[in-house]
Amino acid sequence: MKIFNPSQNLILATTIILVFIVPLRAQDRPQDFLAAHNQARAEVGVDPLRWDDRVAAYARDYANQRKADCALEHSSGQYGENIAWSSGRMSGVEAVNMWVKEQDDYDYDSNTCAWDKVCGHYTQVVWRNSVKLGCAKVRCNNGQTFITCNYDPPGNWNGEWPY
Repeated sequence: MKIFNPSQNLILATTIILVFIVPLRAQDRPQDFLAAHNQARAEVGVDPLRWDDRVAAYARDYANQRKADCALEHSSGQYGENIAWSSGRMSGVEAVNMWVKEQDDYDYDSNTCAWDKVCGHYTQVVWRNSVKLGCAKVRCNNGQTFITCNYDPPGNWNGEWPY
């Protein structure tokens, strides 16, 4: 029987952490939120967003306000905003992908959503005049997940096309 020395045990433990723990958080980093947004924007020829610490601080402050109740309520602040809620776990990338999926219900020619459908989250993601992004995710006290992304300047102005 071979016994591992302490340095081998440390390497093994580090590998286990990197393989199993890091990917759990890997879809909640600023670059993950940005990549998911900018992929959708590239598909329609819109310039990429850039991460903004001021906008991210706003998102983080608001997400922390929702920790107590995890209510799916908008902040009604100065930025454009998409919010998501999950009764369990949801990554930031999953939230962005959920918003982008609304593209299926958006008709560009008429600039409208399909009857009885929602597509405003998608149009905010791809809003050509929005250039800054900040997002945050919290695990609420009740075990649910709340995610918010804020956009500067805001989009979704009546009568205007997103791109």
